Amino acid sequence: MGYLYLGLAIVGELIGTTFLKYSEGYTKLIPSIVSILSYAFCFYIFSKSLLMNIHLSVAYATWSAVGLIITTLISILIFKEGITFAGVIAIVMITIGVIILNLYGTPSH
Repeated sequence: MGYLYLGLAIVGELIGTTFLKYSEGYTKLIPSIVSILSYAFCFYIFSKSLLMNIHLSVAYATWSAVGLIITTLISILIFKEGITFAGVIAIVMITIGVIILNLYGTPSH
């Protein structure tokens, strides 16, 4: 259940970040409201995931890595922004690190 909450928090963060871009510096009302509400939702749900025996270090690293990967895809596919080969390598390395952290980074119960 903890990872379900974490997944919902990540979705909320992705919506908030995407609409942050659409808000153009909080100058557009509807995207600004969606962004703010999405961030409030994601932090609330993230706090719930931490109550479900997910270590903070693992939860935050997972959130950051998944958010980074999907935000990068959104920026490329929707906003037509570019990424360098070095950027791709960096994202791959972060992903590998988070996988290792999830598998081996915390003591077993």
